[in-house]
Amino acid sequence: MSSIDSSIIRRLMAGDEVAFRIIYDLHSGKVYQLAYRFLKDASWSEEIVQDVFLKLWLNREGLNEQGDMWVYLYVISKRLCLNKLREIRKSPVLFEQLMSGMEAAGNPPEEQFMAVELAQQTERLIACLPKQQQLIFKLSREEGLTHHEIAEKLGLSPNTVKNHMVQALKTLKNSLYQSGYTYLQALVFFSLMIG
Repeated sequence: MSSIDSSIIRRLMAGDEVAFRIIYDLHSGKVYQLAYRFLKDASWSEEIVQDVFLKLWLNREGLNEQGDMWVYLYVISKRLCLNKLREIRKSPVLFEQLMSGMEAAGNPPEEQFMAVELAQQTERLIACLPKQQQLIFKLSREEGLTHHEIAEKLGLSPNTVKNHMVQALKTLKNSLYQSGYTYLQALVFFSLMIG
C-alpha cells in the first residue's frame, strides 16, 4: 500500500492543489470501496468520496504532517457512512434501496436487519452513558478526535479521556452482550462501527 510522505501533507496544508490531487488519486478508490462496503450503492459511495475529500480540503490546515493520511481518511469515511446509514434508516424509500443493494451484493436480509437493530441498540446505549463518557465517546468516534485533542478541548488530562473511553466501550460491549447479542456479534459490530 502506497503512503503519502510528510512533504506532500505539508504542501496540502499550505493549499497546494497538486498535492491534494496526488492524495485524491492515491486514496479515492479505497474511500469508495470502504463506502461501498457499508452502503452497497454506487451513487451514495461516490457522494461519500466527494464529502471526504471536501472535508480534507477544508480542514487541511489542521492536519498532522507526520500523520497517516489513510487513517485520517478512513476515520472520516467511516463516520460519514454511519451518518448516511442513520439517514437511510429514517426513510422507508432509502432503507428499501439499501436492502435491495445488499441483496444484490449477496448479503442476506436477516444479517442487515440485525445490523440495523444492533446500530439502534448501540445508539440507545450511548445515550444512557454518563454525560462525560457520552461526550468523550462522541468526540472520539463520531468526530474522529484523538484523546489528546479531546483532553485539550474539554480541559482534561489525556489519561482521564482514555479512562472514560475504556469505561464507555466496556459498558457498551457488556450491555450488548446482556441484550442477547453474542460476544462475536458485538465484537464484529464494534470493529466495523466504532473500532
